[in-house]
Amino acid sequence: MKLNEYQRAAVLDESDACIVNAKVGSGKTTVLISKVQYLHEVKHVPYEEMIVLTFTNKAAQEIKERLLAITADQTESGIAAEQLKGFGTFHSVALCLLREKLPIQELGYEPEFAVITPEEETELALELIKEQKLKIKYKNRLKKRLEQEREDYENGREEPRYHDALFVLMRMLGQEKLKRNQFTFRDLIRVSNYLLRKNLQLKQDIDFHPKWVIVDEVQDCDAIQIEFLTQMKNYGAAFFAVGDPNQVIYSWRGSSSRIFYQLKERFHARELSLPLNYRSSNVILAAAKCFQQNADNLAGTRENGELIVVKNHYNAFQEANELVAEIQNLNQRGVSYHEIAVFYRLQSQSEILEKVFAAEGIPFEVSVKKTVQDIPILNWFLKKMKRDCQNKGLFDEAPWRGAENRCSDTGAIETPDMSAQDIYDFLNIDEHLKPNAAGYQEEKEQILEMLDRMRDYTNEQHLTLIDGFRQFLNSSALYGIRILQKEVDMTEDSVKLMTLHASKGLEFSHVFIIGVNYGLIPLRTQEFEEEDEERRLFFVGMTRAKDYLELSYYTNPDQPRVTEGPSRYIQMIPQNLIRDESRSEPTGAFTANGKVDLQKMRKEVEKSSAMQTLAVLFGQPGTPDSDHTNTDEKVQKVRHEKYGVGIIISEDENMVEAEFENYGVKQFMKMFSELERI
Repeated sequence: MKLNEYQRAAVLDESDACIVNAKVGSGKTTVLISKVQYLHEVKHVPYEEMIVLTFTNKAAQEIKERLLAITADQTESGIAAEQLKGFGTFHSVALCLLREKLPIQELGYEPEFAVITPEEETELALELIKEQKLKIKYKNRLKKRLEQEREDYENGREEPRYHDALFVLMRMLGQEKLKRNQFTFRDLIRVSNYLLRKNLQLKQDIDFHPKWVIVDEVQDCDAIQIEFLTQMKNYGAAFFAVGDPNQVIYSWRGSSSRIFYQLKERFHARELSLPLNYRSSNVILAAAKCFQQNADNLAGTRENGELIVVKNHYNAFQEANELVAEIQNLNQRGVSYHEIAVFYRLQSQSEILEKVFAAEGIPFEVSVKKTVQDIPILNWFLKKMKRDCQNKGLFDEAPWRGAENRCSDTGAIETPDMSAQDIYDFLNIDEHLKPNAAGYQEEKEQILEMLDRMRDYTNEQHLTLIDGFRQFLNSSALYGIRILQKEVDMTEDSVKLMTLHASKGLEFSHVFIIGVNYGLIPLRTQEFEEEDEERRLFFVGMTRAKDYLELSYYTNPDQPRVTEGPSRYIQMIPQNLIRDESRSEPTGAFTANGKVDLQKMRKEVEKSSAMQTLAVLFGQPGTPDSDHTNTDEKVQKVRHEKYGVGIIISEDENMVEAEFENYGVKQFMKMFSELERI
């Protein structure tokens, strides 16, 4: 790989600890992979003696695939997947340590432990609350409370925040998980830290001697993950990490904008920098600098490019329709759909985009984190399989037992020739599904597809079915998204719709960031730290754009507690970097004074296959004929103390919807609206 001087300095650095401040678009992943190659090929460090840690399975897979591709070109044999066992997320590496290296039996666990999701832990906690009659406040927020107060409990705090029995519940949860041989995600790292520390103190040899620990996106580490890195260092590993403090957008998970300072102090690390951005135009970078947390240099390597476009829209529906026209125009000019992305702050904002894009034939994909909890039958099935796989005697008479025997006799694993249907029948799933039920066939197909995936996984890992199923179930807990749906396919020719959080790590030639109103971008915050994170999140979104960036805001936002007009983030960008295309006189169904011509809009909507998307605004629109009859006679005027005189658009027994000049459409509950009919 061709490296610039800064990248080369990082790759060749031989410090015992080095942390690389990798600016956005500076080739962070290239440096990380080049470092691994350099250590292996020049310093002769075996891949098996490297621990490479990431925060997503997708990032780990990308690193592995790029290494496999590079070495396949260099040698006939390439790298064996087994050599990259230490390459993965913090949780998957900890899981591997607990299963293969660390003496978990000393704590009462067995190697066939199961990994449970936070949702499953919360269900277990609710069972204990009921059984033990514990007094717990805010049970509807129990999952969040367990996450937020766990560290206080582990650090010896005597009372929980709300002075209830939460810490008693946590102690019982720990005992119950041990009894059931279960680990949560946090447990994987916490217990690994404890056993690594304990065995080092006792000077017990556990066959764990990493020479290097290499970390991607190090700015996302929380306290327990920093402790995991510390244990790697204590076992003799040199430390190399890349990250960007300007992209700390997960503080609610425990990451901190001070992470670089903390790691430098703890490991006495040398700090290097990758200042050159290869992605975005100079105009986009100049605007993004206004939102940079640290005032370090961020140098571009490209031309100035187009000015940042700022537009206003009356509301989300008008915006969606105008985006359709703009995207169609771009595509006709040769821009592939997959080079276009629309970012928003809240997932709920995608709904109207999806409806309008689908109606107008714009191909799109929505990045949504979907887990087994979203598909009830699969949620039930995987829980059942976890219980069954922990029942050692259950499979003694199973038709696939012979696979384990053949494995021990021949030294090679032979997967028995059993279809998903064979396994389905053996487990007698029909007994639970009720074949006469309306959704039976769909549910059966979902389970059969899952069983096929489990068999494929087993074959890929060269395991017996029983061991393969156990490992798959643990992976399903860690990587539920991969099981249920693929990540957004960046190669598929479709527009990508996603939240600002989901955009991290991606890039597009054309980016539209919508809803840049106060209350959305940024969200309303109560603390300075939260406001700082909102600013960093906007920085991340802006710097996904390579060539074209458009920011838009609403003059009449649909969402509650969202202020009309551009947020201060737009005002923070120097005017010489902006091409302001905001309209003082909205077009189409919007009149010169900024209010909606409702009759005209209704007619436009009726002609559109996206008519249902406006039901929330108009109730159920009338038929074309009814809208032409006696319209003037039906106008009912009202007066409001704040909004002045308006006309009623729709009403039912509970709600009134009225439109006011200069204020647009407003909704009122009849009992509180203070509307005076004129």
